[in-house]
Amino acid sequence: MKGRVLFTIIVRRYGWWIAGLLGLAGLWLLVRPARMVEVDKDWRYVKSFGIRLPMRYGVHGIDVSRHNSQINWKRVRQMEADGVRLQFVFIKATEGATLTDRHFAKNWREARKSGLRRGAYHFYHPTRDPQKQANSFIKRVDLEPGDFAPVLDFEVINGQPKDKVIDGLRLWLELVEDHYNVRPIIYTNGNLYRNYIKGNLDDYPLWIADYSNTHLRDYNPDKLYLWQHNQSGWVQGIRGRVDFNVFVMEPERMNEICL
Repeated sequence: MKGRVLFTIIVRRYGWWIAGLLGLAGLWLLVRPARMVEVDKDWRYVKSFGIRLPMRYGVHGIDVSRHNSQINWKRVRQMEADGVRLQFVFIKATEGATLTDRHFAKNWREARKSGLRRGAYHFYHPTRDPQKQANSFIKRVDLEPGDFAPVLDFEVINGQPKDKVIDGLRLWLELVEDHYNVRPIIYTNGNLYRNYIKGNLDDYPLWIADYSNTHLRDYNPDKLYLWQHNQSGWVQGIRGRVDFNVFVMEPERMNEICL
């Protein structure tokens, strides 16, 4: 209502053409942030990787699991395209209360030899005992200085009540933090973040999977460190499609989520 009154005053005093120009300027200001965010990421198609990369960020990496089969880590590290070299990798270690990724031990060892900064993640099942899940991860993953903090991969709720899911996530995070003496990273997607993490587990570093390729305004900028922006990349030395990630903070802040 106030805007309509103001517009009428402008028309009476300055005429329709001035009012029109002011209206266009206001509309531009409204749409400008979203457009600038998209442009600012400097999306560029890199043929060798087979996807667009947000070149605004300088630290690129991937995540892998048994689904990527045997990996030639030397070729992964040596690959370079359009000035981009992969600098880090997250490797699946465990799932649920008992499962271990069959390629984890080799991937974990060879990734370190290749010079990539490495991290290990646990695929969380809300229907399994969170303490047993934490113990399974702790038993199988030895972290060293320079490694990323442990990652809790939260992708499913398995029909469990919201309170039970959140309480289980919190217990896993606390047990793992107590053991490694570093705050774990939460990996999840936008929907689960809004419904389970936001307002409940806001103190933990965030790694978000969001393939919209538009903006990251929906997430806490003080906690968002990693962005999985594509799951269909190609990397020399790895068969099939690969998940691509970037570190979205300033590069010197990477130590905040590492041992």
